[in-house]
Formats: sequence, structure tokens, C-alpha cells
Amino acid sequence: MRDIYTHQKSAAEFARAMKVIPSGVYGHLGPAEGCFIPVEAFPLFGDRASGSYIWDVDGNRYIDYMCAYGPNVLGYNDPDVDEAAAKQREKGDCMTSPSTVMIDFAELLVDTVASADWAFFAKNGNDVTTLAVMAARAYTHRKKIIFFDGYYHGVAPWTQKIDYAGIIEEDVMHNIHLPWNDEFALEEAFEKYKGEIAAVISQPYMHGNFRDNILPEKGFWQKVRKLCTENDTVLIVDDVRAGFRLDIAGSDHYFGFEADLICFCKALANGYNVSALCGKEFLKNTISSLSYTGSYWLSAVPFAAGIACIEKMKRLNSPQILLDRGFKLKNELIRAACDFGFDLRVSGVPSLFYLRLADDPSLMLHQEWIAECVKRGIFFTNHHNHFINASLSDDDIKETVDVAREAFSVIKDRHPDLSSRKGLTDAERK
Repeated sequence: MRDIYTHQKSAAEFARAMKVIPSGVYGHLGPAEGCFIPVEAFPLFGDRASGSYIWDVDGNRYIDYMCAYGPNVLGYNDPDVDEAAAKQREKGDCMTSPSTVMIDFAELLVDTVASADWAFFAKNGNDVTTLAVMAARAYTHRKKIIFFDGYYHGVAPWTQKIDYAGIIEEDVMHNIHLPWNDEFALEEAFEKYKGEIAAVISQPYMHGNFRDNILPEKGFWQKVRKLCTENDTVLIVDDVRAGFRLDIAGSDHYFGFEADLICFCKALANGYNVSALCGKEFLKNTISSLSYTGSYWLSAVPFAAGIACIEKMKRLNSPQILLDRGFKLKNELIRAACDFGFDLRVSGVPSLFYLRLADDPSLMLHQEWIAECVKRGIFFTNHHNHFINASLSDDDIKETVDVAREAFSVIKDRHPDLSSRKGLTDAERK
């Protein structure tokens, strides 16, 4: 049995943070989000990172399947990306006039992303999803936006719902919510609001929190593309989370269609702070017409890092690496769960997978299993999808599965009535 991690220093730092920072740690990274339950099983503050590993302030090492919630695509402290960033930092970063490395980065994205004729840079995913919606409304002179249930497109008021704190009716009154994969509901919406819909915005597949991830049905995206074209509606793909993990040319390319606007952030520069909106030529002048910028949006170091990151992802064919390792991990975790009599669901694309232990609809059992993994050095979270990075090794996967088995053993002893499934037969193991 492995040693169980404790987090005394992390708890002390959290108490200190609570005095001066709202929520102590906010957003997805904080305990208030519900992804860290029980809270005492999780580290709340990190100390360092390298490759596939993070170390918390108590000195505990984890194989990290959150990858900083996505930015770590090659491995923490990737030497090629860090070297490119360091060289640019010596020359200049945030300057009065932008470095021409910005043009180099834009040219690379246009050459790389199938649906890109231009690139516009910002800092966060929320920056570029907001810009995309503004551009669609400016181009079409329409107000309504179609969303698919289970979406997440950032934290701006237009992305939220009327019952969220601080949101007023005017923020969301033109939002239309439709079921994912329901092309008939989409057709009905276009008919009901004929000439009023500025944009359809969606992730490439439904990878929301607190629910199994759902891939698009065959032909769904092609139907969406056709309806948007016929109705002069802008099609926006939010590739902030999945971008470059499925396909270097964009997740729309992976699913066989082209977006009008596509949003990138997470894996764009392996942790350096930059996001990008790419789009079609017909929207270029509209983007130019908008008043939209930020104090650090033209800083050069992240552009250099982004170039190095994309070039390395191309050399490695990183999407295939991530998918292959994700498949291996997925199959081994399911096998481990089955051997202990549990039903582990692994949904979504394997490079960006979602876990759910389905034996208990309350999800409490799932949270227990995740906590037992975390306490033994495997950093999963309860109700968010997970990320593979290119530095993850076969040994890392083996250690992950060994820990998962130990965690299954613990919860089987704790809840013998719930582990009712039979283990795999010898033939099935082969």
C-alpha cells in the first residue's frame, strides 16, 4: 500500500489566502467549485512542475491529469518552448510597439488551422469567445445566439444564465438554448427566429462539467454548417479546451467541417499566456471595426512560445500521441474498475477524457474513488474532464493504473454492497 498524502502546509496557506483573496482560491481551481470533494484530499497550492508531474507545497508529487486545466500539452517546462520564450524575453516582451514575432505567429496559425485566413490575439479563452460573438453580431446586425445545453464558453455575462449572481435579464435575453445533437431543434429555431440569429457557438463536442461527455452524431456538424450558411449565420467553434488535442488543423477539421470563427487558448503555447481567434476572410474587416484590446495582448514572449509549441506539436504529431496514450489509459482504467466490480465510464475523446463511476447516482462513490487516487499521487478531479500531455510515459500510465486499482480496493472494502459487477474473465483480459 502506498503512503497517503497529507496537506498541512496547503491548508495553512489556504487559511492565509482566505484573509486577503475572495474564496482563497477561485474558479475551477478552488474548493468552492465542487471538483475537490472531500477538500482535505486535494492540494490547494503547488510548488513546482516538470513534464507530467506537479509537486504541492507539502512536497507531494502527482502525475497530473489536469495539465493546468489544459495549457500543459507538451509537458511542463518543455525545453524547446522555454528556450524560444527566453530568447524573445532577452529582446523584449511587452513593448510600446509589437514585435514582428506577432506576424510570424499569425502566419503560422493561418498555415496550420484549416479554417483560418487570419489570427487575432488576446490572453484568455473568454477574450476570444467574447470577440467572436461581438463580431458575429456586428457582421449580421442581429442579436440572437444559439448555445447547446451543457456549454461552457467563459465567464462573461453573455455566457451565463439569468439565475447566476450578478447577471441581469439584458445580459442573456437573446440567448437560445438547444439540446446537443438535435438537428431538428436547430431547424425549428432557425425557422422560429428567421433572420434574427447572429451565431451558433459550440464546443466541437460536448465536454461540459458534471456530466458524461458526448461526441457529435454522424452528420450533425455538417447539418449545423449547412443551416448556418443558408441563414447567413456565423458558425463559431469554441476550441479553447479541445484545440490541438484532436487535430493540429483544428477540431472542426477533425469532425469534417469548417467554422467561420474558431477560438483557441489552452494548448496554444504550453502555458504561456496567449489566446487566438482565427477566422474566415469575410469577417476580417468586421474584426478590424471592433474596439477590443488589452494591456498585455501584444506581448511578444507568448507569441514566441506559441510558435515553438505549434512547431513541436507538428513534429511530434502530438494529437496522435495524445489519443494513443489516452486510449491506453482509458482501457486500463476500465479494466481495473471491472476487476473490482465497478462500472467506470470514460467518455469524450481519450486525449480529453471524462471519468464517472456509475455505480452510485449520487456521485459520492465517484468522489471517494477520485480522492483515494489523489491521496496516492494521481491528480484527477471529480467532475471535470481530464487532459493528456505528450510527456506522459508508459510508466506514468502503469503507475496511474496501479494507484487506481488500490483506490478501487479501498472503496470496495468500504462499500461491498456497491461493487456488484463481476471482474473480467481471463479471455477478456487478453
